[in-house]
Amino acid sequence: MAAPIDTLVTVFGGSGFLGRHVVRALVKRDYRVRVAVRRPELAGHLQPLGRVGQIHAVQTNLRYPASITAAMRDASIAVNLVGILTESGAQSFDAVQAQGAGAIAQAASAVGARMVHVSAIGADANSESRYARAKAAGEQAVLEAVPSATVMRPSVVFGPEDLFTNRFAGLARMSPVVPLFGADTRMQPVYVGDVATAVANAVDGKTQAGATYELGGPEVLTMREIIEIILATIQRKRVLLPVPFGIAKLQAMALQFAPGALKLTPDQVALLRVDNVVSEAAKAAGLTLEGLGIAPDSLEAIGPQYLWRFRATGQFAHNGAH
Repeated sequence: MAAPIDTLVTVFGGSGFLGRHVVRALVKRDYRVRVAVRRPELAGHLQPLGRVGQIHAVQTNLRYPASITAAMRDASIAVNLVGILTESGAQSFDAVQAQGAGAIAQAASAVGARMVHVSAIGADANSESRYARAKAAGEQAVLEAVPSATVMRPSVVFGPEDLFTNRFAGLARMSPVVPLFGADTRMQPVYVGDVATAVANAVDGKTQAGATYELGGPEVLTMREIIEIILATIQRKRVLLPVPFGIAKLQAMALQFAPGALKLTPDQVALLRVDNVVSEAAKAAGLTLEGLGIAPDSLEAIGPQYLWRFRATGQFAHNGAH
């Protein structure tokens, strides 16, 4: 059923990787979307996704509650997608993913809006990782302010603009050796479009109030298996070099200052120590993509649609590997 044309949804972090897919899913369901971002001038790529006037970007900084309050004015639903993979200056994990999430929830509560909060499967108050601890604190803050909020915890998300599969494909294009951190760590890669559909379903009110959903793809894969799929997709043969966690942590001390695909932080190494898969409890309770009626797409099915650019022959078929 289509949403009432005047229903306004504020999407915090709507211009990012997941954000553009969520905005696309919402405008297709006839919602008006207010995109709350730090740099509205960089959100112009969202405009073609909807009708004229359907998408509007506003300047919002989670460290300034007044800007959050303004972004929530007249909105019926808040969607929080804001997250960072590495810290930079004032943009710390706690400031963005814990305190920021709580501030959004408080603003939503103040106007009686429903809320959908996107966290991560690795969220854990007792984790070695500051990222995971901040995600857990954010969930707690959201549910304290809006007990009926829906929390979405995806596993590692892949898709055209991701910083995961594209990163390793880029490394494989540059180097004959691909370092393998956490070779045996298990993950459940989930397609960004499926996560966006789940978020839109929650906005529609199709999820259980106050429930936490765990979103994973159709396969549980080790990090080694994921990299092997990426290499097969981009038709390149590379040597995979497993790196023990002790050495990885030492390397990350230096690589945390590296640019682009070479960047690796000690916190990311800590995350790789723990499996990132949908729990049996979530499956039993139907708090999964399948429970929402979504058949998840696999990395092998979706990857070739955007990773072809890393092939030696680009979009043209080639039977060999380089």
